[in-house]
Amino acid sequence: MAEKMLVALSGGVDSAVAAAILKKAGYDLTAVTMKICASETQEAKPSARHGCYGPGETEDLEDAGRVAEYLGIPFHILDLCEAYKTEVLSEFISGYTQGRTPNPCVYCNQRVKFGAMVEAAEQAGLEFDSMATGHYARTYFEPAGGRYLLQKGVDSKKDQSYFLSFLNQRQLSRAVFPLGAFTKQQVRQIASEMFLPVSDKPESQDFVSGGYHSLFPEDERPGPITDGKGKVLGIHKGISRYTIGQHKGLELPGQEKLYVIKIIAETNTLVVGEEEALFRNELIASGLNWIAFDGLTKSTRVEARIRSGASPAPALLEPRGNEAGVIFDQPQKGVTPGQAVVFYDGDTVLGAGIIN
Repeated sequence: MAEKMLVALSGGVDSAVAAAILKKAGYDLTAVTMKICASETQEAKPSARHGCYGPGETEDLEDAGRVAEYLGIPFHILDLCEAYKTEVLSEFISGYTQGRTPNPCVYCNQRVKFGAMVEAAEQAGLEFDSMATGHYARTYFEPAGGRYLLQKGVDSKKDQSYFLSFLNQRQLSRAVFPLGAFTKQQVRQIASEMFLPVSDKPESQDFVSGGYHSLFPEDERPGPITDGKGKVLGIHKGISRYTIGQHKGLELPGQEKLYVIKIIAETNTLVVGEEEALFRNELIASGLNWIAFDGLTKSTRVEARIRSGASPAPALLEPRGNEAGVIFDQPQKGVTPGQAVVFYDGDTVLGAGIIN
């Protein structure tokens, strides 16, 4: 009897190809997609690709349904509006208003896609042993340690292990990533050769298209932009509009080479400085999730990635109670509170935390 598998369709090319590969391999598939009640009237730049939240949800739901119909597999839309609002949007908005820069995709994968969506599928009576998505990552079981491990996808430009680094052992034990061994170019080719309905669909952004500012209160307070010595250089439009390392949008005449180096939520203040002020030798991370082992018991050499688009950098990882210290071999630019920091040993994800 074929293994029963849930496949999450987003309405995009990647998840469609993942489903097609599994269907061809003989799995007994049931397709699901999540409705998160994104605002269809949310403003977006006309040229921007839509994200997973914002304009375009109706189109994505319809495209997911067309893919399932084309492949001849059952299709269910799961209402996860409340879960997404509570577990992703609230965290995102709260973080920014506190001067932090949370990554919504990290929370979404752990709490919603591999959390609330699986639970909703079970409550709907769907039968499955595992769940597949279109992420570019790999998993395997290591008998010696008795643990499920997460690895980078082979396509370094598309690798999404960073976004999956907070999955726990139970979630990883049921996770299937058919695209982990493929490049994006190969996936596009498969989509074309199999005449999938979304083969020519442009790639979407990870989150809100055209800007996330409409998620925040319209009456957000302006405040001072100061230099490192407290001198007021200008006025910002609300701290949720800025992140560490940002230059664009400061609107400081005659100060073209200044960047946000600190956000002080308590006083509603942005501190700016020159580019060299963005470099940090170390960071502290909390909210730790360990994948390769139960916990960090000794100092360990790792490569640490401080944002999804950054290259992993050599560092020393140190246990510090419920937190971890990361001391880089070379100073890193733009260490940002609220972002995830992910620890690697080669291609293998050791664990992750949230930068304090």
